[in-house]
Amino acid sequence: MSEITLDSIRRNELVRVYIKKADEHLEVIGYTEHGFRHANIVSKLSCDIIHKLGYPERMTELAAIAGFLHDIGNVVGRNNHGTAAAIIAMGVLEKLGMGPEEVVTIMSAIGNHEEEQGDPTNIISSALIIADKADVHRSRVRNPNMISFDIHDRVNYAATESSLKVDAELKSIVLDITIDTNISQVMEYFEIFLSRMVMCRKAAAFLGCNFHLVINGVMLS
Repeated sequence: MSEITLDSIRRNELVRVYIKKADEHLEVIGYTEHGFRHANIVSKLSCDIIHKLGYPERMTELAAIAGFLHDIGNVVGRNNHGTAAAIIAMGVLEKLGMGPEEVVTIMSAIGNHEEEQGDPTNIISSALIIADKADVHRSRVRNPNMISFDIHDRVNYAATESSLKVDAELKSIVLDITIDTNISQVMEYFEIFLSRMVMCRKAAAFLGCNFHLVINGVMLS
């Protein structure tokens, strides 16, 4: 068995087709961007969380791979896309020669990244959950002209800055977001993201950390 790297996953033609077509599917049904931009950001954030908390280097690579692949199940459909992505990822990773324990770890992380049916069950899944929910930004909105009609687009478009700060010494993970309240009120963020923030808190706890949400300079959790 070989140690598969993020670079080999990024260059894999089948993976690239899955991500491209999955994002096209979501665009048609009116969802925010879930393509290469989102995949790369979640991959980097997942990797950074594991690295900054001092886990072994190989774990950072697995987190990066899980982050890059986590949304490929959208090529099948939005509902249960985490489960679909886990199964698709299994086929890709096994074909590339990844060992079974690493394949299963990544499958578990991908299959549990959504709040509707997911739970943080290992360090990779915990990092992926937080990284995925941290990608709130106006660059994900495909059509700014529609923000008055869709609350998800409006909240994302109102987020002019977002960053994730991990402090191993303080055992804290902080999601810091700047929201333009002329576009969306802070309450609207909680209206659609409360369940995601609860999941982030559980994921941080699995990593031995506290999760905090800061909006416009005010710590809210």
